[in-house]
Amino acid sequence: MYRWKHLCGLCGRGRWRGLRGRGLNAHLCIRSESSVSAEPFLNGTSSVYVEEMYESWRKDPSSVHKSWDSFFRSATAGAPPGHAYQAPPTLRPSATPTSTTAERPSFSVIQDHLNLQALIRAYQIRGHNMASLDPLGLTEGEERKPDPPELTLETAGFQTSDLARVFQLPMTTKIGGNEGEVEQLALEEIIRRLKRTYCRSTGVEYMFINDRQKCDWIRSQFEDPGAGSMTNKEKGILLARLVRATRFEEFLASKWPSEKRFGLEGCEVLIPAMKTIIDEASSYGVESFVVGMPHRGRLNVLANVARKPLEQIFYQFNPTSYRMEGEGSGDVKYHLGSYMERLNRKNQKMISISVMANPSHLEAVDPVVQGKTRAEQFYRKDTQGEKVMSILLHGDAAFSGQGVVYETFHLSDLPDYTTKGTIHIVVNNQIGFTTDPKVARSSPYCTDVAKVVEAPIFHVNADDPEAVVHVCKVAAEWRKRYSKDVVIDLVCYRKYGHNEQDQPSFTQPNTYRKIKNHPPVLKIYSQKLIESGVVSQGEYDAEISKYDDICRRAFKQAESNDLDLSNKDWLDSPWKNFFNKDGTPKDTGGVVPSTGVAEATLHHIGKVFSTEPEGSNLHSGLMRVLSGRRKMLEEGVADWALGEAFAYGSLLMEQVHVRLSGQDVERGTFSHRHHVLHDQKKLRMTYRPLNHLSDGQEFYTVCNSSLSEFAVLGFELGYSLSSPRSLVLWEAQFGDFHNNAQCIIDQFICSGQDKWVRQDGLVLLLPHGFDGMGPEHSSGRVERFLQLSNDNPDLCDVLSATELTQLQDANLLVANCTTPANFFHILRRQVALPFRKPLVIMTPKNLLRDPDAKSPISYMTEGTHFHRLIPDAVGEDGVREGVRRVIFCSGKLYYELNRERESKGLQDQVAIARIEQICPFPYDLVCKELRRFPNQSLEVVWAQEEPQNMGAWSYAQPRLSNCLRQFDHTKEIAVRYVGRQTSASVAAGTKHQHMTEQSAVLQEALSFDSNKNNSSI
Repeated sequence: MYRWKHLCGLCGRGRWRGLRGRGLNAHLCIRSESSVSAEPFLNGTSSVYVEEMYESWRKDPSSVHKSWDSFFRSATAGAPPGHAYQAPPTLRPSATPTSTTAERPSFSVIQDHLNLQALIRAYQIRGHNMASLDPLGLTEGEERKPDPPELTLETAGFQTSDLARVFQLPMTTKIGGNEGEVEQLALEEIIRRLKRTYCRSTGVEYMFINDRQKCDWIRSQFEDPGAGSMTNKEKGILLARLVRATRFEEFLASKWPSEKRFGLEGCEVLIPAMKTIIDEASSYGVESFVVGMPHRGRLNVLANVARKPLEQIFYQFNPTSYRMEGEGSGDVKYHLGSYMERLNRKNQKMISISVMANPSHLEAVDPVVQGKTRAEQFYRKDTQGEKVMSILLHGDAAFSGQGVVYETFHLSDLPDYTTKGTIHIVVNNQIGFTTDPKVARSSPYCTDVAKVVEAPIFHVNADDPEAVVHVCKVAAEWRKRYSKDVVIDLVCYRKYGHNEQDQPSFTQPNTYRKIKNHPPVLKIYSQKLIESGVVSQGEYDAEISKYDDICRRAFKQAESNDLDLSNKDWLDSPWKNFFNKDGTPKDTGGVVPSTGVAEATLHHIGKVFSTEPEGSNLHSGLMRVLSGRRKMLEEGVADWALGEAFAYGSLLMEQVHVRLSGQDVERGTFSHRHHVLHDQKKLRMTYRPLNHLSDGQEFYTVCNSSLSEFAVLGFELGYSLSSPRSLVLWEAQFGDFHNNAQCIIDQFICSGQDKWVRQDGLVLLLPHGFDGMGPEHSSGRVERFLQLSNDNPDLCDVLSATELTQLQDANLLVANCTTPANFFHILRRQVALPFRKPLVIMTPKNLLRDPDAKSPISYMTEGTHFHRLIPDAVGEDGVREGVRRVIFCSGKLYYELNRERESKGLQDQVAIARIEQICPFPYDLVCKELRRFPNQSLEVVWAQEEPQNMGAWSYAQPRLSNCLRQFDHTKEIAVRYVGRQTSASVAAGTKHQHMTEQSAVLQEALSFDSNKNNSSI
């Protein structure tokens, strides 16, 4: 492997070039093209140190040892290789005076100094391998890995007899003090200080970071002899926090011994760790903390970090008195989140802490937390992350095993996704449920994934609270200083099994024999402080008694039934002033507010959207696109791209923040959107038209994401939770790619309100439509979302429900629009509603450029609205007795059916109605449409492109049947299916097969001589 440096500092002319691992003379200084020789002491390890020493010497000749000063002076004066030495004072004791005449120094002097450099570097790189990190000592004995050989005296080139020798400390270490208080130390003392830094309770991994300044800073935080020292007052506070963490779990165990609570026993130090981080960050100016964590320790974090009232937590253990009528299903107590505003007593500043609700799907909450954090930073104009930050807690097995961790890390430094640094805390139980680490991961540490973003990793023994507090302080300052992620690996143990009712000894007998006899960290640390005189036994007992009394009083209050609590008291993302005080939506007169916009506003948006910026050099093809948009404005029509721009632009001008994210969304997968215009001649010069609509408009964020669905969709969900006064959209590259994020859809989007009383208005745009592009590019899998809907097809009272009531009762909205105008309205409706629901839209592909799929701009002006169902256009709204068949469908199939109907001349016999909003089902409008066709032999058909076991058929069939039962002439009619036959694969793999199947669907839908039973093509 070649390593190049620009200029050889020794001769001023050549270059260093290296071949690692080739031994002596591998590093050559090329002084001329014809003459190449090597310094005799240079080898594959030493050249790096020589370069560092030289750089230090150039800045300050006194900063290096006199031997190096002599060497560099001679070398830069032109001495040839091998002759640049001048005799310096020897480092070895000598009975004879040092010669003052120029003479060649001993090779061993230089080599020993380089060996010392190598030894120090080895401790900085590999010292963590010798650290005492495991409280249980599970890796001792036969399981212990051998110490790295580069940390031994022999490998470093020293002998035991060298331990007393005194060496000049190099600039690459801070063990002499950050201010260089000590310049020389004996080798034995150097090693002792290195072991104290890197091989005790803390293991520091940071030398993989490609930034010398950052590495130097980390060294200064750990190598300085005074690093980690605490005052007696600080130790007392730490002990009090350990008391609260420990006694909280003991109180729960005593009152509810048979309840699952996923307690923190074995890692109680997590509580003072988190409080230290919050204290430090708050002192730096952070006002809001967004926390994501798994179930273990959640109740303790809520009680002792967020400071949720204990009586509210204890109330959760009394299900007979817990009220949740009308609020959904709720969730188990160790999944719940909460939002608290409290005083940070250390600095008397008010802070807010949001602990996000999380399902059992470990790590799934990570990107949600990051999205919410980013949104809060945006609304506070906190561009540097100085006011809002995220803290993520992880389990060891999940941190290394769940891919979303990697995906989330890769968002950390992207311009439109960064939160300017997250502090990660791994509660390292050294086990995953029943699985040992040696079969759970291939990496040495569970934290190795963090190295992909060069996040420093601090491994720390959880039985050493003072070491834990120190790394937490360093982590908080690292984030403040560098706005980058950092990982704290709390190596601990899990006192019980996966939960309190589990029996872990079945699979880990040796581990749990050790745990049974291992004292808790509170006992270890309290004895240490009592023995050292920091606290007295009486003071310690008083602290325990004080917190026990707090728990007893809270328990009594929880049992009194005086509390009037409900699910909404556990809301993690409250929206101030959006709902009424009782949590109900504000009154809109019982109707959906109008979503139309003044025509002048639309034309203004269209003009800006279709005009190239002055002095730009756009692509000729893009110029044609802009010209086409201007032409549509002149004609008074809009295609999909223009309709979408009308929706976003009008909301922005109404001070509503719009954010569109996903793969390739700036241009659009199908090259239709072009919301970011690129100059063809000026590198990275871009222009976003929708951010130049008017003074005072809200900011429009449109950003291409990383090639991730799980993390990015989770991020946008979190973003949408921060404020209801926004429109947040995620677009899949192709509709079916959303299945990579199915966990976010199932566990958060579709069920979040039911479980956690948490509304969100996130919009999913899923390109959908069968056009011969194969199984993976045809379907947005609408059937999966419809299956997740909460409406009951057997409840007929929805026939009389208002549109607003239907929308409010639904857990999500699903649509497949056929016109740009309807697309415009449904997007604006998301913001106009007095509540928030997730919206899933099957968006078009080939309709984007279909000349028939354009809307008059007048369909989007004031007084217009979204059409849940578009009735058959033939004959307008009147009764049509001649119609023999009415076809209900959605999406682009309508246009194909309509063209086929016209070609066959069947306009008077076949009606085609488009169901634009599939869920909640528009019962009232379907019934209204059926009334138009009183033919006693009427046929009702559901037509779709998808196979019968996919698409909307299974959802639509019982609901259409409900509607048919409302009329005498249709109550006996069975809804007929027309579409592709059932299939495991979504679509045909060849264009020819697709066209054959599509033609058969159209023929079957419009043929009157076929069997009237369900037809599958």
